[in-house]
Amino acid sequence: MADISGVGTTAASTAASATSNANATIAQNFTAFLQLLTTQLRNQNPLEPLDTNQFTQQLVQFAQVEQQMSTNSSLNTLISLQAAAQTSSAMNFLGANVRVEGNVTKLADGKATWGLNAEKPATATFNVLGPSGEVLYTETRTITAGAQEFTWDGRDSAGNQLTEGSFTLSIVAKDASGQTVQVSTEVEGVVDSVDLSKIPPLLSVGGQTFTLDKIKHVRKPGA
Repeated sequence: MADISGVGTTAASTAASATSNANATIAQNFTAFLQLLTTQLRNQNPLEPLDTNQFTQQLVQFAQVEQQMSTNSSLNTLISLQAAAQTSSAMNFLGANVRVEGNVTKLADGKATWGLNAEKPATATFNVLGPSGEVLYTETRTITAGAQEFTWDGRDSAGNQLTEGSFTLSIVAKDASGQTVQVSTEVEGVVDSVDLSKIPPLLSVGGQTFTLDKIKHVRKPGA
């Protein structure tokens, strides 16, 4: 697990520093411009006055750039606050049992379970794939619309018990008219670590990493 001290604000701090330096440069240039303008106006030839329209346009341009830099500074502050909030939220998931979008889960204690959600009833072919993408087990069954589960007993198509590890579920589903039916999959596991060096933070579940927006359900330990 990463050290949380100062994590989540590094990028925002860097951006804020760059904005501060840029603001200082703009301010210096603006001051130098005003000094030059004042000197030229004071020493201009009354018979050939300077073009004030050009100076006015430059003043407007400086003001617009200064306003943009101020806006960028405000945005960097918001980014910093958001990063801190994401860090705090991610830490709260440590040790929790979560269900996330995904199709890779672990075979443990002789079974592996995936959550499914079908848009309508269909006939689905389930393929369990090994680490190299090889098809180890195939089963065809009817599924209903909505949320449900698919549990695999860890045996290949020949009936051999496979060793524990990570396996991928691939689903091809079609309705009565032969049209493809969309079936989303979810996996469940415990959040064992949080990588706070990433923006947004990454949660580690069963050897895989997920962002917070992938989490669909959370259950605290002992609940």
